[in-house]
Amino acid sequence: MKIVLYGGSFNPPHLGHHEAAFTVYEELKPDIFYIMPDNIPPHKELEDGCPTALQRLELCRLAFGDIPGVIVSDLEIQRDGRSYTADTVHTLREQYPQDELYLVMGTDMLLCFEDWYQAEYLMEQCVLTVLAREDHQEAALEEKAAALEAQYGARVRLIGNTPLEMSSSEIRERLPLRLRSGLLSDAVYSEIIRCGYYDALPELSWLREKAYAFLDPHRIAHVVGCESEAVMLAKTWGEDPDTAATAGILHDITKKNRGEEQLKLCEKYGIVYDEAEARNTSILHARTGAAMARELFHVSDEIYSAIRWHTTGRPDMSTLEKILYLADFIEPTRDFPGLSELRELSYKDLNAAMALALSMSMGDLRRREKEIYKDTMDAYRWYCEEHE
Repeated sequence: MKIVLYGGSFNPPHLGHHEAAFTVYEELKPDIFYIMPDNIPPHKELEDGCPTALQRLELCRLAFGDIPGVIVSDLEIQRDGRSYTADTVHTLREQYPQDELYLVMGTDMLLCFEDWYQAEYLMEQCVLTVLAREDHQEAALEEKAAALEAQYGARVRLIGNTPLEMSSSEIRERLPLRLRSGLLSDAVYSEIIRCGYYDALPELSWLREKAYAFLDPHRIAHVVGCESEAVMLAKTWGEDPDTAATAGILHDITKKNRGEEQLKLCEKYGIVYDEAEARNTSILHARTGAAMARELFHVSDEIYSAIRWHTTGRPDMSTLEKILYLADFIEPTRDFPGLSELRELSYKDLNAAMALALSMSMGDLRRREKEIYKDTMDAYRWYCEEHE
């Protein structure tokens, strides 16, 4: 059999890694293709905020699962201490004593290969399979391959490769800035955002695409308007516009769920609801939406709380909570008596605007003979006193 070993920290595994692996697969057509994330890299320290070895293993399963014959192995992770390729090759050689073993590496790795731990053993046991950049290093690679063959009897195979211009370190620097730019597969990026690896914040265009998939189509215009209004209010009242945008994008993520579906979501997220909420399950979308936003997109506590209270309000809300409540109320697709006054007031006095909006909400509920939830009444009293 032909067995390929492609190892690395994969921190995170990006499209450049995938393209390299697919190039190797197309060239060698291996029977087994091991992707081997290391436990502790021998040549570098992992930064704070990086996923654990087991978490990188899961990212690799998401990144490489479409390549035929791939096995994402935990062999190095299960072994304590730093991960040395020679130890891994020794284990594989015991398992496959008569088979061809190909060790994949990049251009720079071949040029310094003699510095590797047990380099001679690796050259004896493996075909050094080099992803050769098609640039000025081609001559240096051929010269190095010839020298290793002459001195050690090494077998070196060069595979032409035009790498994507990216590095894991650059990606890690971009993720907290909401920059993805196609560097990661959707599956890997989604998992990074879901788990909050690398202090990543979601790219807003990506977040919109994900959030809109949960909405009834007719509600998208409202969510677009709410985001836009929340951003303008945030700029007025000194809050982060991207944080406000995130809250606006996600605030109605479970709105289309009705009745029993809302109750099932409450059960899933451990939400304890009262009799009034059971009678009027539509208000539960704020609580279940906040929980889903945290589960899928790792939102901060302040965004969670803003989504949690955007329907009923509560006394003494944070600035972001008031911004989202009012943005939901006055966004451009809304049309009701008194809207102009409320919109103008929202940009002059947040607490006065909250008192007016809560009064309007309760008045609308009375006209429709709907129950007014206790949190709304408490919030109205608080903001009336605060405004006075």
